[in-house]
Amino acid sequence: MPGGRHELGQNFLVDRAVIDRVVELAAATGGPLLELGAGGGALTHPLARLGRPLTAVEIDPHRAAELRRRLGRRADVVTADALAWRHPHTPHAVVSNVPFHITTAMLRGLLAAPGWTDAVLLTQWEVARRRTGVGGSSLLTAQWAPWFAFRLERRVPARAFRPIPSVDAGLFTVHRRTEPLVPWGERRAYQAYVAAVFRGRGRGLAQVLARAPRPLPDARRLLAARGLPADALPGRLAPEDWAALWAAVRRR
Repeated sequence: MPGGRHELGQNFLVDRAVIDRVVELAAATGGPLLELGAGGGALTHPLARLGRPLTAVEIDPHRAAELRRRLGRRADVVTADALAWRHPHTPHAVVSNVPFHITTAMLRGLLAAPGWTDAVLLTQWEVARRRTGVGGSSLLTAQWAPWFAFRLERRVPARAFRPIPSVDAGLFTVHRRTEPLVPWGERRAYQAYVAAVFRGRGRGLAQVLARAPRPLPDARRLLAARGLPADALPGRLAPEDWAALWAAVRRR
């Protein structure tokens, strides 16, 4: 199977076991399927066999044309940039072997997009770990966790791709919460607060929270009530912890 184009940051998936697992995870979701970055169709063809409406987005016009020829009416193949794709507001599930060089931009755009309920994603291993909170969550994950649940599926070795990248990948899922931990209308204010805490000064969260733009003088007590030490770091907080802190900020 030919590999992806270097100039497009493409590393095509060739490991059959990994492909089968991605498709299995996608099959467990509901609604139409949207594949971002279809490439050579390693995922597109088995996804089409699920018998659900499928839209495959591919930036390379030659590969898109080949996919269109081979899939016929089994999928709607669109030649477009996945970063610029406008998601429908109706429920759908997303599948993507995310090009490594646009991982952060892709994730930011996806999390802000409407409609989709579930996503099955392949990214660099370290990104997958941080997004799912393994070893501590990232700022981006903490900012979006009230509305999305992230779950790590498995590590994927670099040899599962062609060309072989310099790092391993990670397979993880994202599920839009049916009951958000924070109202959607408060998203911008909440995310600004989380960013201020992550970047704040202090020896642990108790000090940081007390000095934040919207300070919590009783931060030590609030943390203790959540079972957290005063010197905990922001990346160690669970989504429910952030929601509780935000509720305390709003009460003030």
